[in-house]
Amino acid sequence: MASLDQKLAIAKRCSHEGVVAGAKASVLATIATAIPTVASARMVPWARAHLNPTAQALIVSTFAGAAYFIVADKTVLKAARRNSFNNDVQP
Repeated sequence: MASLDQKLAIAKRCSHEGVVAGAKASVLATIATAIPTVASARMVPWARAHLNPTAQALIVSTFAGAAYFIVADKTVLKAARRNSFNNDVQP
């Protein structure tokens, strides 16, 4: 059985992996949503009339935040499962 210090180190590493993966996903989601949002706000008549810069920023930040939390959560759970299986094998 792993000691408390080892378990805390594993948990810290798992959460760090989640933060890094979430940040990468957030950057990609920002790019993937900013380009079509800004383009549509300039070209589509309805979007030009209704999507001011604040609305555009809200759309982009919502998708970036959602991507961060979804990917970070999935990464932490994946790492926790991996470490859980590794701890079961050890005597």
